[in-house]
Amino acid sequence: MKKARIMLLIAALTVGTLCGCQKKEPEVQEPVIDDTAQVQPEAEALPEIITDQVPEGEDLPDGKKYSSLTGEIVDESVFTQRPIAIMLPTDKQAQPQYGIGRAGVLYECMEEGDMSRQMAIIENWHEIETLGNVRSCRDYYVYWALEWDPIIVHFGGPFYLAEVMSRSDVHNISGCAINSTNSAPGSNAFYRTNDKVVPHNAYTSGAKLMEQCGNLNYDLTHDWDNFIAQHFNYNYNGGNDLSAASGSFDATEVSLAKAFPYTKSSLTYDPGTGLYKKNLYEKSQIDGTTGEQLTFENVLIQFAHYEVRDAKGYLAFQDHDNQHDGYYITKGKAVHVRWGKNGDYSPTRFYYDDLTPIEMNPGKTYIAVVQDDRSININGTEYTCLNK
Repeated sequence: MKKARIMLLIAALTVGTLCGCQKKEPEVQEPVIDDTAQVQPEAEALPEIITDQVPEGEDLPDGKKYSSLTGEIVDESVFTQRPIAIMLPTDKQAQPQYGIGRAGVLYECMEEGDMSRQMAIIENWHEIETLGNVRSCRDYYVYWALEWDPIIVHFGGPFYLAEVMSRSDVHNISGCAINSTNSAPGSNAFYRTNDKVVPHNAYTSGAKLMEQCGNLNYDLTHDWDNFIAQHFNYNYNGGNDLSAASGSFDATEVSLAKAFPYTKSSLTYDPGTGLYKKNLYEKSQIDGTTGEQLTFENVLIQFAHYEVRDAKGYLAFQDHDNQHDGYYITKGKAVHVRWGKNGDYSPTRFYYDDLTPIEMNPGKTYIAVVQDDRSININGTEYTCLNK
């Protein structure tokens, strides 16, 4: 299904236009919006990426497919099963997270209070013994989640979340009701522990989620009418070190301290493994289950237009767009890119400046969605959004 593009908020538009929600009057004073802000001009539509996900001259063995999340070879049963999109905190007192290292794709984006939050897209989750701790969702995460046709796992959220999460095509399991609703589907999937204080001690497991999916009649296999399995454009023929990319530059240290000022998230390239190591609070970010630091083959910086919704600081992000920019980082190099997303289930696609699709390396991907008036730092140089 398609969702109309959202534009810069002006006096005649309601807050609900952002992220597809109808207006609901919050119990706080609305912010004053500068009505001199100009509506973004229409941009050239980015070309669609078509890929068959099969390396040149190679056929997969029977029963095997390329993972939609990582491009790596998986059992066909994993390929056909829906992943989970689970909301995880970055708060210092909430660390470490359990199961986060299983994420094929990990998003990090700002929420209110100058704090970021994470959404982990995890396939083959059914037998994971401990997942969490789990925190609340925001509506803009839902539109990124829908690209993967997942079951969304969260612990409620503000009333801005209510409309999209109540859609019949948005299957979710929640530990508590969304503000302004009485619905908490699958809340028995969660339990609390004594290792952390509330709200940082709510957990679940693959078995508990499976049980609630059964109770809620959620289909565990993909909706092939909506789901686009060929999400990222992978380079299977020797990989992509960006040596042929115009304008590429060194990227061994990536700081997101100005994008996510509380957590000071960052990534450091390890040339021995070819992976980027993820840090929080200037320390290794680890999975509590394994004790291992999070690592990624691919790093995507996605600048996005946003608005502050109310006096409480709730944000809205423009998930659907075709003119914003960012950076693709891999193998110790970075290159400027553009991104586009034109529908709820449409994958966010990334392109070089000449509008040819970037070729990513098979493996895990970290996506930082950054407010377009903030900057990132790569190898000591500040980079800002060029297409605000």
